[in-house]
Amino acid sequence: MGIAGLVILTAQLVAQPPSPPGVPPWDKGIQPISRDSFYNAIECGKKGGANPTCVFWDTGLCKNADFTLAMFTPYKMVAYEVWQAVSKKQEPPTPSYAEAQRTRVTVGVTRAPGSKNAIRAVAIKRGEATVKPMTQSLESAGGGKFIFDPSAFAPRGPIVVELTGRTRTLTCAIPQSVLTVFR
Repeated sequence: MGIAGLVILTAQLVAQPPSPPGVPPWDKGIQPISRDSFYNAIECGKKGGANPTCVFWDTGLCKNADFTLAMFTPYKMVAYEVWQAVSKKQEPPTPSYAEAQRTRVTVGVTRAPGSKNAIRAVAIKRGEATVKPMTQSLESAGGGKFIFDPSAFAPRGPIVVELTGRTRTLTCAIPQSVLTVFR
């Protein structure tokens, strides 16, 4: 039994790696911005296109009928800024390295169309350890933003993303091999 007599159900999902592979290649996973990742992200953004995998690597992550997920990382901050300019046929900018260093990982959760399961919490589980967000904000539309330190997503073993909703909890297992391609 859940809160106030509600039955809380749990559904298990498994994350799929982005397809096709991103350009330029990446196998270091989510991390704080470094010289290497900064310039790799700039090159990624310069590739342009409608939906480049190296920018939008999180599209379709943990697909389910209740929520859609989007992740904003230090790498994505840099790549997206460059990609936006290139998409508008503008000169690619050099994003702020200092701002990228301050950027943490935001897991954005949006309630899927037709879903009645509003998000309540997000946590990352690695083995027996649970990492809660540094900060979170819930939205009236049933979604929210959950900010984590990049280390929560380090590819040093598999993780489980736990999405606690009002009516049921979904978990999404992310194997280490998939974490390495996250950016």
